[in-house]
Amino acid sequence: MMRLLKFFLWSCVAVFCGLTLSFSGAFLYLSPGLPSVESLRSIQLQIPLRVYSSDDKLIAEFGEMRRSPIRFDDIPKDFIRALLAAEDDNFANHYGVDFTSLMRAATQLLSSGHIQTGGSTITMQVAKNFFLTNERSFSRKISEILLALQIERELSKNEILELYVNKIYLGNRAYGIEAAAQVYYGKSIRDVTLGQMAMIAGLPKAPSRFNPLVNPERSKERRDWILGRMLKLGAIDQARYDAAMAEPIDAHHHVQPPELNAPYIAEMARAEMVGRYGSEAYTEGYRVTLTVPSELQVAANQSLHQGLTDYDQRHGYRGPETRLPGLTREAWLQELAKHKTLGGLEPVIVSQVEKSGILVLTRDGEEKPVTWDSMKWARPFLNTNSLGPRPQQPADVVQIGDLVRVEPNADNTQLLFRQFPAAQGALVSLDPQTGAIRSLVGGFSFEQSNYNRAAQAKRQPGSSFKPFIYSAALDRGYTAASLVNDAPIVFQEAGMEEAWRPKNDNNTFLGPIRLREALYKSRNLVSIRLLQSIGIDYALDYVSRFGFNRDELPRNLSLALGTANLTPLEIATGWTTFANGGYKVQPYLIERIYDRNGKPLFIANPPRTAASAASANQQNDALLAETPNASVIEPAIAPQIVDERTTYILTSMLQDVIKRGTGRRALSMGRGDLAGKTGTTNESKDSWFSGFNADYVTTVWTGFDQPESLGRHEYGGTVALPIWMSYMSAALKDKPEHLLPEPAGLLTLRIDPLSGRAASPGSPDAYFELFKSEDSPPPMSELDPSLGIPGSPLPADEAAPIDLF
Repeated sequence: MMRLLKFFLWSCVAVFCGLTLSFSGAFLYLSPGLPSVESLRSIQLQIPLRVYSSDDKLIAEFGEMRRSPIRFDDIPKDFIRALLAAEDDNFANHYGVDFTSLMRAATQLLSSGHIQTGGSTITMQVAKNFFLTNERSFSRKISEILLALQIERELSKNEILELYVNKIYLGNRAYGIEAAAQVYYGKSIRDVTLGQMAMIAGLPKAPSRFNPLVNPERSKERRDWILGRMLKLGAIDQARYDAAMAEPIDAHHHVQPPELNAPYIAEMARAEMVGRYGSEAYTEGYRVTLTVPSELQVAANQSLHQGLTDYDQRHGYRGPETRLPGLTREAWLQELAKHKTLGGLEPVIVSQVEKSGILVLTRDGEEKPVTWDSMKWARPFLNTNSLGPRPQQPADVVQIGDLVRVEPNADNTQLLFRQFPAAQGALVSLDPQTGAIRSLVGGFSFEQSNYNRAAQAKRQPGSSFKPFIYSAALDRGYTAASLVNDAPIVFQEAGMEEAWRPKNDNNTFLGPIRLREALYKSRNLVSIRLLQSIGIDYALDYVSRFGFNRDELPRNLSLALGTANLTPLEIATGWTTFANGGYKVQPYLIERIYDRNGKPLFIANPPRTAASAASANQQNDALLAETPNASVIEPAIAPQIVDERTTYILTSMLQDVIKRGTGRRALSMGRGDLAGKTGTTNESKDSWFSGFNADYVTTVWTGFDQPESLGRHEYGGTVALPIWMSYMSAALKDKPEHLLPEPAGLLTLRIDPLSGRAASPGSPDAYFELFKSEDSPPPMSELDPSLGIPGSPLPADEAAPIDLF
């Protein structure tokens, strides 16, 4: 017996010596290649890019890894106890390597020649997760052990746990416990229950096997085992154990929804961040604050949505997306699962047709009513100019099995019958003082098409381009009172198959007409004569000041009719010069960029108007008076590209577009500080409205992606203007009227309407007009007959047909 005992003891000594020699040799061999543990203190975990509105509403998150790092002090104590019970209940006592685990690994090595199970401590898992691969090999295991020993020497237990809980993968793209709590329960780890904490603590062992979304039964078994371990270790008492065990496995997949729906803007911000930082934009935890206030973006979303819906309903119902009669309820649900909600329009299948309305089957398996009142608009669509008979009952519109679209009403109490609009639109609103983008919508539904029509769709702006030509004319000697002949004109060029005979929208002609009246009545022939008079080259040079690419502008008289191909963002940017007193500002979207620690990396300082710069300087002075060592940014002043007197006169002319011209519908807004211009291209393929006060410049475009007519009687004033009005009404609600003050160097004179000259005393029809001091007209007594049309710089014979070149 004594001999067996001695043999056993000597065997143990031999094994221990062998292990000691093995680990010593491994240390001497591997230690030169081990990474520095000190690097863990400055480790940079991958954190997604997050984009926020100017008032701190989450717009979007970009990145493969969902991760929200949490400090050790913010980790609930119950979670730490659950994690240690599951992974390493001796964590507080060992020095990185548990002796039992080491002996188990050694036994497996001696018996099989390789490591079968890890038995790793939390410290060893930190070593592996941060520095090593998942390879099962002797050398990797020894490296893990050696690193764990070094980690324990250089980091505290709290630091090790903080690294571990923020690094581990817990399924469904969730990295770290805070992200896991958000993904599985839609709340912070600080707010989950004890049972939910135990479920999350059970995931590191096998995120797929114990995933509560995929394997709820296995997840429950793992959770219950952890709760039992916590009870056995004294981490919880019997009452808390019983309560946690009674909790259901109620995990669901929660993806943090954006607090603000602005996908087109989010994509613009993402692209700009990738342009700045490359692929690191997705992993370095950048926080981006945009120039967009949430309330303005909500108004833009709603205005475009409603405007396109109204247009669509005016042109009738095109029928169901598909018909599925005779199928089972299960087959209908399978079909609904293939269709997404687009632009807030939910796919449903008509399950019952009654006199008072219909019942529809939703994707969640519920049957809900749709009232007949919301269906009465659905006259059969024949083409953009004609409709079928008005429906008298629901059966005239739908059949059982029709897959259609519905939308909740404003208070979410009932479903409204809808269809996905065939026409598209875009809206962009800018701060004219700085160029900051205040809202932007690039289409009816980003899910249906991520093509950003506000920034990418180049379309002809039609008459909404005319103010640029009028501005050029005002700086070329014309005045708002100048008379130009609104009469037929014919252009013939050698080689042309037929002459070009431009016409006005209603094919009428008014003869000599003042520029002010010609603009608000949108007379095409006047615009063409203006451009002909000031010259194509001068006009191209002048218009390119506003940011338009000269080479992309047509070098012919059609430029006066808005035949250039431009995006809504380009048009809105050009219009900011009219609204801000002649300054050229550039649109920008990103206001600030912060790193993962909240340190600002970028603060926008765009060139701005002189008034805006003065206001910014006042704010800086106030800040420095309060905090002398505060960091301030000196504002830059944008270049002034147009005489402020020109923009003031032009603004007054554009106000008349709303007061008595093609934008009269906007009078219902009850404001006196609005100016704008409609735009409609040939055959009503594009509908525009651009307008402003001193606070916002907003451009709206509507049309089809593949150009076709919007229909008879559909113009800028019927499709685009209502969208603009809805948005600007919301944006300017409770704001005082705001236009720029009248600049020095202007005169207001009484003008004779027939001559465009200063009126004689007592003239009964005279009206007041604005002039630059150097351009004020002479009195009637000094009329020069050689000018032909009174008050106009044009030659007398211009009304006659002439050659284009």
